[in-house]
Amino acid sequence: MQSEWASDNLQVIRTLMERTAVYRRALAPVMGALGVTGLAAAALAGLAGIKTPGIFAGYWLAVAALCLVEAFLLVRRQALADQEPFWSPPTRRVTQALGPAFFCGLAAGLAWPFMNPGEARLLPAIWMVLYGCALHSAGFFMPRGFKLFGWGFILAGCAWMAAAPASILVANWAMGLFFGGAHGAYGLYLLSTEKRGNAA
Repeated sequence: MQSEWASDNLQVIRTLMERTAVYRRALAPVMGALGVTGLAAAALAGLAGIKTPGIFAGYWLAVAALCLVEAFLLVRRQALADQEPFWSPPTRRVTQALGPAFFCGLAAGLAWPFMNPGEARLLPAIWMVLYGCALHSAGFFMPRGFKLFGWGFILAGCAWMAAAPASILVANWAMGLFFGGAHGAYGLYLLSTEKRGNAA
């Protein structure tokens, strides 16, 4: 029983290592789409004048759900194009790695409407730190830079918690900048380095 379990895990790890280049290529459009969505959501939040903790938390949880759907559809389309199963053992491992931190982020968002409006700056920081932890956990199964991307969110969240003003308007732009802008920049980085690798 133990040897079977070890053999299965070894096979999953081997498959993940073999597919690192594929995952890198698949990540670029996902990151780009999430970047555009995050920046557009921040602009819309500014135009709509979101100013209360409850609306802020609900709005950005809805944006997060939209981003998850986008990522799912893009990855599924790529799996179908490559004639590979979508819900493969590596995909399950990545999902399991992301799950705990994503769940904690959801719980924080659902609790936020009951918080003091003066603490508005803390929710983006909490989400950044948890998201960074999720990316770092999934980094074992992804390209090497993914863990560094996660650390970027963790450090940004800690800095935002310490220095950001208690303003929901500013918090909306922080969400757009850190989640939208960072994903867009990472997507461009993946595209540019992929092109350089192909040209070499």
